[in-house]
Formats: sequence, C-alpha cells, structure tokens
Amino acid sequence: MYTDLHENFTRDPDARQARDLIDACVHCGFCLATCPTYLDSRDERDSPRGRIYLVKQLLETGDASALSRTHLDRCLSCRSCETTCPSGMRYGRLADIGRGLMEESAPRNTAQRSWRYLLRYLLSRPRLFRLVLNLGRMVRPLLPASLATQIPQRQSLPPRPVATRSRSMLVLEGCVQSAATPRTNAAARRILDRLGITLVAAPQAGCCGAVNYHLGAHADGLDNMRRNIDAWWPHIEAGAEAIVSSASGCGSLLVEYGELLARDPAYAEKAARVSALVRDIGEVLQQEDLASLAVDTGVGKIAVQVPCTLQHALKLPDLIPDILRRAGFDLAQTQEGHLCCGSAGTYSILQPETSQRLRDNKLRALGVDSPAIIATGNVGCQLHLQAAAEVPVVHWIELLDR
Repeated sequence: MYTDLHENFTRDPDARQARDLIDACVHCGFCLATCPTYLDSRDERDSPRGRIYLVKQLLETGDASALSRTHLDRCLSCRSCETTCPSGMRYGRLADIGRGLMEESAPRNTAQRSWRYLLRYLLSRPRLFRLVLNLGRMVRPLLPASLATQIPQRQSLPPRPVATRSRSMLVLEGCVQSAATPRTNAAARRILDRLGITLVAAPQAGCCGAVNYHLGAHADGLDNMRRNIDAWWPHIEAGAEAIVSSASGCGSLLVEYGELLARDPAYAEKAARVSALVRDIGEVLQQEDLASLAVDTGVGKIAVQVPCTLQHALKLPDLIPDILRRAGFDLAQTQEGHLCCGSAGTYSILQPETSQRLRDNKLRALGVDSPAIIATGNVGCQLHLQAAAEVPVVHWIELLDR
C-alpha cells in the first residue's frame, strides 16, 4: 500500500517509519476476523485495515479529524491482527506512531487532555497509585456495587526469602501490580528462591513507560525508559542474568526499548542490551526443573487466559499452559483464546462499554468447562476479569507457590 508523505512529515522519522510499515499491508482483510473491536462494532473503521487507512490519510494530507482519532482510540492494541497477518504487518508499532501524530494533528479538548494526563500521572507512579487505591478501599463499603467491584481487595503476602542465592536476576516491580496485586512478585521471588535464583529490584526503577507511550505521550514514555535503564545498568554490569517481568503488558514494551531508543545516542546501546535481557517469568521457569517445587495441584480445573501481550506481542501463546501442565495442573477447556478480554491498559477506563462487552464474552469463553480458578499472566487482565468473574482470578505464578 503506497503512501505519499505530506510535506509536513517528510523530515519526521516516525512518519517515515509509519509509511514503510503501511507498505507491508496488502489490504487482504484477514485481520478483520480476529479484531475484537471490529467483531464488536462491524464498523471497518474499527478494524486494523480501516485504521491503517486513517493513518495513511493523515500521512498524506497532514491533517486528521477528531473522528479519525476516535477510531484509533478504540483500538485495544491487542495485536491479534499481527498474528493473523500473512504479510507480517507490524500494526502495533503503526498504531503507536499514529496515536502520537494524531495527538498533534487533532488536539483534544481541555477536558479530554486533563483526564488522560491524570490517568498517566496516577498510573505511572506506584506510590501515588497505592495511596489512591488505599483510599478507595477505605470507602469501598459506601460505593455502588458496580464501582466497588473495580477496587481490588488487599492481598496478604507470604514470607519473603531472606537468603541470597548464587544467581541473580532483576525484577520489574511494576506500577499498578506492585500496589494492587503484590502477591504476584512475592510468589515469583519465593519460587525462584527455591530454584536458586534471587530476584533483585532496583529502587530507582519505575513505570516501564507503557501507560505514557501507548496514550501518545511518547516523550514521557521514553523518559520512563531512560530512568529504568539508568537504575538497572549497575546491576547489569555486575552480572544480572536477566530482567524479569511477571506482567506481560510491561514485558512486551521492555523488549522494544532497543528499537524505541535507537535514535538516542546516549541510550541506544544500553537500551538494546536491556531488551536482550528481558524475560517473562514463564521463560525463566521454562528453563528450570520444576519437580523440586512439589506444587499442590489439587485445586480443580484451571482456565488459562493467555494475555494478548503474551500471545501476539511476545509470541508465547503456549507458555503458561505448558508450565502449568508440567507442574501437574488440570487445565479446563476454553474458547476463543485469541480474543482480548477488554482490559488493554487504560482501555477499560477510557472505553468502558466496549471493554465490558469484551470481558463478558471472555468470561463466557473461559467458563465453558466450569473451572475452579482462572489464571492469567498480566495484572490488567487479572483486575479486569476478577471484577466480574464468579471464580477467583489469579496470576498463574501464584499457583506454583502453594
């Protein structure tokens, strides 16, 4: 699909990359069948192919309308279309570039800008988010049921390992995860400790940058990345084996640090090194002998919800089911595993109606075999599903810490 860049964009490296990405699209339409928002609305402007045309129009005319921005906003960035695409179209990267360009070409009104800034500011600062979450828990009994279910209960934590093992890996604590579901990394620490690995957190590291970057605030997202690289670099030089993420949403951005900072001479080399060291917690366990964990598997059937970021971004669709089967768990049958649950970072807040419909569909698909527990690999999916699920929703790593 040929794109003739408008003169406003001829010197913009992101616009030139977007043009090259669009060239890969052969407008075959295979992506429509696996796009959750198209299947929900049946409006082709809410499909990957439709949004590609909208970004192409922006690149060629130098202008975009609020309507074009709205259809791009409705994209989940689940990247299911990438798994389906026969020509290897990198739609997720194009969508990120398109969002950044549209923020400049079709500015939002003051109320919208303020709301999105507040979300970015709150969710990317763990201490602030923890404070707000604790306040929400205090007033939870006074809230309507529909709102109260969105506030996760406080989690009790198991004892933390005290020994230092011969092997060490860095761990990303995460923003929302460290406050809302701290049991995830607590379980990861305990499991890896039993396998002879110490997880080390760098106190200066913070948000991975996904919240800012995916909402079109690219400069702020890149600053998040630089801060993390600075925090991790002394540990990397000291021999840390890997940078472990237990939230696949964060991990899917960490592996892109090298590409996103490739034009920054001060960070390009370090960013590439960081990306090469990133491992999902499942990739680490995949290489270890799990027999020594002696896991209690008598919990009933487990319905596995593989997050989109693990399936379509990290290309590891079988990672969680394979590990749980190796550990001896009984996995329930599920349907439509390739479709998004509707969480998608801030999507459940900014597009609540669509998000809730997708969640209802996902819970039906996960419940066809009457599971006792739903297991996932991303904090956003976990919080979104547990707000409406009739069975417990946990991060799968918690199942190994029984």
